[in-house]
Amino acid sequence: QVQLVESGGGLVQAGGSLRLSCAASGSILRINVMGWYRQAPGRQRELVAVITRDDSQTFADSVKGRFALSRDNAKNTVYLQMNNLKPEDTGVYSCNANILRPDWRTNDYWGQGTQVTVSS
Repeated sequence: QVQLVESGGGLVQAGGSLRLSCAASGSILRINVMGWYRQAPGRQRELVAVITRDDSQTFADSVKGRFALSRDNAKNTVYLQMNNLKPEDTGVYSCNANILRPDWRTNDYWGQGTQVTVSS
């Protein structure tokens, strides 16, 4: 069993910063890809930023230059530093990880989601 536990959401004024963290635990042989998606009210879930095991990073165009990813491999944790936040960044941010388990099966896992609200 694999679990993703997120933290760091909250309410912030436009121009402010937040840092989200996502820690994976359980039966993990290797984390292939890990990152964040978000869903705003009335909109589809979209990719925000992901990082691969080879350190390749992908960001949504809307967050480039404002958001940054980092990770602690020893803790199986990924951090999303969000700077210069805008009201349109508001949404539920969910952590996702593609994980290879010791039984050699690969699955996608999701965290419970954390609310980010940016006031104007």
